[in-house]
Amino acid sequence: KIFQAVVSCIGSDGTIYIIPKPFENALNKLMAEIQNTFRGLGLLIPYCWKKGEACVVRGSDTVWYRAKIVEVSGSILQVQYIDRGYIETIPQCHLYPTTFYTGIPPFCIPCQLYKTVPAGSTWQQEAVDYLQELLKNEEVEIHVEELPDNPWGKLSISLYFGGMSLSSFMAYQKYCVVEDWQDMEKLGVFEGDLSPSYLLQSLPAPGETFPVTVTHLVSPKEVYICLDSSGSPTKCSATETAASHDSESLNKALKWCNKIVKTLPHLTDFEKELPCLAEYVDGLWYRAKLLSITQLVPVQILVQFVDYGTYLVAPTSRLRHIPCQLLKYPVQAVRVLLAGFRPTSDDKNVERIPYSPEWSLKALWTMMDCVEGKHLSASILTVSPEVTISLYGEDKNLIHLKLVEMGLAELDE
Repeated sequence: KIFQAVVSCIGSDGTIYIIPKPFENALNKLMAEIQNTFRGLGLLIPYCWKKGEACVVRGSDTVWYRAKIVEVSGSILQVQYIDRGYIETIPQCHLYPTTFYTGIPPFCIPCQLYKTVPAGSTWQQEAVDYLQELLKNEEVEIHVEELPDNPWGKLSISLYFGGMSLSSFMAYQKYCVVEDWQDMEKLGVFEGDLSPSYLLQSLPAPGETFPVTVTHLVSPKEVYICLDSSGSPTKCSATETAASHDSESLNKALKWCNKIVKTLPHLTDFEKELPCLAEYVDGLWYRAKLLSITQLVPVQILVQFVDYGTYLVAPTSRLRHIPCQLLKYPVQAVRVLLAGFRPTSDDKNVERIPYSPEWSLKALWTMMDCVEGKHLSASILTVSPEVTISLYGEDKNLIHLKLVEMGLAELDE
């Protein structure tokens, strides 16, 4: 069985406690009922607690939780939050014995990684801390591999985050050994013996009008667009729906990659068009490809962010190997030419675009104002030799008419 779950905590022995997503509504309902039943402080009179006894615990967030006694040591008790998994040592005054809710099974499930042996036979504290930092409160995909011999045992699972196998990733970090080498091969991530490339985005059929956003302008005539299904999801074509799903899955995968980016190797190969991860000025890492070496000492590389179209000159310290899971998503940004207008010789503005001097900078800024942050629509005219489109504004008029009105461009039939 395969399902989505949230990791509630990592036990000191490496046990992974998960709460399946389908359980969340029932858990929230139970928690609300517990808060209405128990108010104020815990039991203030002496009480003889027993190991395994059911209770409710008032946590540090002042919320009451179901728990059980794990160990008794004088006035200090060790309890386990049965719907979360974590164990805590607390004074008796924060507990209350109860037989309420004992007929409801725990909502969190203790799990262990399938056919995965920790280095040194037990999970080291460093590995447990890393798992906690990586997974706590994160949504992951669970593949059930083996059921436990008894109902209170650990479920044997394969866990995937952002499409990546946790067992394989931890083995790459030398925290464990994976007995199932097929699983290890799925990592295929940092080996560098592949010749990876990005998939191209599928486009709607010529003549079909579809929503887009402009992510980057090279000139008023040359832009990068992304398919945009956020406007009217009920009217989306199959191409737009697929693009929207890819975009959402890609964003989740990138979020995970940003969490583990320090473990990814730096680039050592600088072949043109090579996919990689690159750090943008906002401190986050995005999919990119190498274009050229602009400087040798120190080495500076020109890269393009394939999901936006934007460019950046970056040192090698800001470039990393890309996990192969990120290559299965098509590039989100598509380079297109806009039809219906051309530069005008009457544009007397002296400041020109250095790499495209037929256009003035004023024409570029004006076009930027027309498209930036706007929900636009497009229609493909030709796909060869280059993708050429008509681009329409939010008022359904051709986007370039503003430039024509201002004398910054002229119509080109």
